Amino acid sequence: MVTDGREAYRLLQTDANFKAAIFDMVMPYLNGLDIIRYMHTEKRLMRIPVMMITSERDSTVMTNSFAAGATFFLPKPFTPNQLQTTLGMLFNSRTG
Repeated sequence: MVTDGREAYRLLQTDANFKAAIFDMVMPYLNGLDIIRYMHTEKRLMRIPVMMITSERDSTVMTNSFAAGATFFLPKPFTPNQLQTTLGMLFNSRTG
């Protein structure tokens, strides 16, 4: 767990053990979309499946998340069951 988007991206760059990533759309410094876009410029990182979560109500956020490369999208609020199901799909979708 990290406190902002820059820290998340820095950790992704330095730790090769990530099986999946979960980003909130709204984070300090880099938002979730920016991180996904940066990930897709690096071969190793583009293979990591990503779930975007957000409380944003703008209908384009989901579309933009998938266009940037998110594998899954989970709007807030979500139930524990929805989170568990989506996490299961996320970890089973790893391609690299």
